Amino acid sequence: MNLALWIAAALLAAVALVGGITKTFVPREKLAAADGGGWTADAGAGFVKTLGVLELLAAAGLILPAVVDITPVLVPVTAVCWVLLMVGAMITHGRRGESKFVVLNLIYLVLAALIAWGRFGPESFTG
Repeated sequence: MNLALWIAAALLAAVALVGGITKTFVPREKLAAADGGGWTADAGAGFVKTLGVLELLAAAGLILPAVVDITPVLVPVTAVCWVLLMVGAMITHGRRGESKFVVLNLIYLVLAALIAWGRFGPESFTG
């Protein structure tokens, strides 16, 4: 179970890292033209960049606290925050009729929920 949680956290951290870099450093106009990025045309540049920075922090928060053994409880806390972020993403894509992105966000949500459950519960770093 511990290995599965590490794999899930690594996958989710990779997703968060790529999304964070993209939202933080790619111009909003270019994002809006990309598949699944149309929502950025309706959002302010600061909002998109803020989401990007939050995703970068999530990438770090899913891995680093456990690796360096400094406040490892931040791993499941980050996973819960990711669940909330994915709920917002699903609502946004759902309103735009982008069902494939709703499904993709649901998969990320399930991974994050698994990490939160496992790291708060049976495979806690403090136990």
